[in-house]
Amino acid sequence: MRFRVLLCSAFCLVAFTFPINLKAQFQQPTKEELEMTSDPKAPGAAAVYLYREETTDDNLHYHSLYVRLKVLTEKGKELATVRIPYERRSFKVSGIEGRTIHADGTVIPLTAKPSDLTDVKTKGFQLNTMVFTLPSVEVGSILEYRLQIRYDDNMVSSPTWDVQQPYYVHKAHYMFVPSSTPGMFVTNSRGDTLSRLMWAVKAGPGQTVVQDNRGRYIFDCTEVPAIPTDDWMPPLNSLNWHVEFYYTQYTSGGEFWQKEGKRWAKDSEEFANTTKTLRAAAQGLVGPNDTEEQKARKIYDAVMKLENTSYMREKSDAERKKEKIKAIRSAEDVWNQKSGSDDDLALLYVALARGAGLTAYPMQVVNRNRAIFDQTYLSLSQLDDYIAVVTVGGKEVYVDPGQKDCPFGLLSWKHALAGGLRVTDKGVMYGTTTALTYRETSLTRVADLTIDPSGSLTGTARFVMSGEEALRWRQLTLNNDETEVKKEFNEMIRAYIPDGVQADFDHFLGLDNYNENLMAIVKLSGNIGSATGKRFFLPGMFFESRASHPFVAEAQRTVPIDVHYPKLDQEDVTYHLPAGYTMESAPQTANLNWPQHAMMVIKTSHDASTVDVVRELAYNYTILDPKDYGELHDFYQKVATADQQPLVLERGPAPAKGN
Repeated sequence: MRFRVLLCSAFCLVAFTFPINLKAQFQQPTKEELEMTSDPKAPGAAAVYLYREETTDDNLHYHSLYVRLKVLTEKGKELATVRIPYERRSFKVSGIEGRTIHADGTVIPLTAKPSDLTDVKTKGFQLNTMVFTLPSVEVGSILEYRLQIRYDDNMVSSPTWDVQQPYYVHKAHYMFVPSSTPGMFVTNSRGDTLSRLMWAVKAGPGQTVVQDNRGRYIFDCTEVPAIPTDDWMPPLNSLNWHVEFYYTQYTSGGEFWQKEGKRWAKDSEEFANTTKTLRAAAQGLVGPNDTEEQKARKIYDAVMKLENTSYMREKSDAERKKEKIKAIRSAEDVWNQKSGSDDDLALLYVALARGAGLTAYPMQVVNRNRAIFDQTYLSLSQLDDYIAVVTVGGKEVYVDPGQKDCPFGLLSWKHALAGGLRVTDKGVMYGTTTALTYRETSLTRVADLTIDPSGSLTGTARFVMSGEEALRWRQLTLNNDETEVKKEFNEMIRAYIPDGVQADFDHFLGLDNYNENLMAIVKLSGNIGSATGKRFFLPGMFFESRASHPFVAEAQRTVPIDVHYPKLDQEDVTYHLPAGYTMESAPQTANLNWPQHAMMVIKTSHDASTVDVVRELAYNYTILDPKDYGELHDFYQKVATADQQPLVLERGPAPAKGN
């Protein structure tokens, strides 16, 4: 349940008297609903929604919610506790009523007073959550409740209906009654009059918003599947069914993006204006004989050295005033103060690159870890971060100067394959950034292990990281102390190493040089393997013996796959064998190939006292269509099988006495 509320201005305000019942009526459960113990349309579900209803009425200034759901398992009983977040200053939660209906028809009404909890409170803002718990809930109960959220008379809303829910919905009804008050009009922050109400729909086939003869907007739907919960999914806004309303002064999506895009480009270009000061600064950073790439890299390094306030506590207005720090309004301000936000630094890079004679443009994208750019949603508010596009050797290169410690030419994965708006020599356009490749990101684990006849293990490991893997840990160290970083790194390692082995992260090498690989030194100890008679069994792939391989358990999939970024994963483990043991068998050489997508190689070498096992897994995809899942599943099944191959040692005969 979400709805945006806008301030509105009025030439006159009038009082209303409406003889309308604002509450959905509690319904008598059917015999089938009471007896339901499972739902064939939602096999294994903990609960299902029998009915949901949401209404937003801007004439009466309320949003209402009415819910009926059936509890099918113990987990479903958690839905008895309902949480309603709201802004305390302008909103009020009222009219809360509820009841629990047992399978035998017994009705237990809600009598306990709801709790109004404060989540965030500042001088001008307070976020609360209204919490209530329906009584005496059992498996088989029907839960039913309704409530209203009232808002101020000088506000109108633009609701967003989350049609899909965590559980299957059998039937739902949504209604929006926009304001019809004479003399009322809606304005945005610039003072523009927003004269049109528009909406965007993502739902099942044939489902759309209809307007009745009373001017009400209605959306009815049935048999709505639950929100997908698969691993490795793209952002939910690209999958979930929803309806979004918004006020605008434009007549079409094309007109909106054309005019608002020009306004966006004008603001971006004004901030990134290459002033005389910035031109002189750029010329001082590069040499007269530098190539375009050398210029682009030198300017990038200079911007990366500046203070990035997005990775630290931002100074308050009082602190800035005390230190006589002016508000940043341009790229020149950023350069003069040697400090700025991630967006400020990205736009500064554009200005300095142009000052050095390079062709560079700003681009603002929707962060792919949050959402996917949606051209049907007519709002610039969906855009998140600025990046820069610079031409080097006749080719455009996407760079990420606002991402602290991100190497030149690498995009943070949330900015790769991300859509948004960009400036070009032909004006403002839609754009999508390039995909990453497996050659840009790698994780190499090199271990040297000594094992005694009892299975006791000692050794060290080096985790060598590049690209996204290195960026993750470098950025983590910016906002966390050494203890927390060590804790998280050790937790990551424990997900891979065999049972009985302890890993202790010691230190990083190359942490302060984002242009180089990052190396983590790890100490290993403990016990490993198992002995049976004359044989000793060790994991062939040391770092994969406990790995949870993705895409193996489920044979089918209906939603796209998003693995965030391609990667090369390497393992090189040297076992020093216990005295008296020799290698009997080792992991077989493997060469698995999924053409154009992924490959895996396993190689083993040995001498009298050591065995070396090398494993390489490379995947060069980011987002896959569900139709490709069958091949993906088959490939990872083969990977999982290959990773479970043991290294088998054999104990030789004891030396003859007297020898």
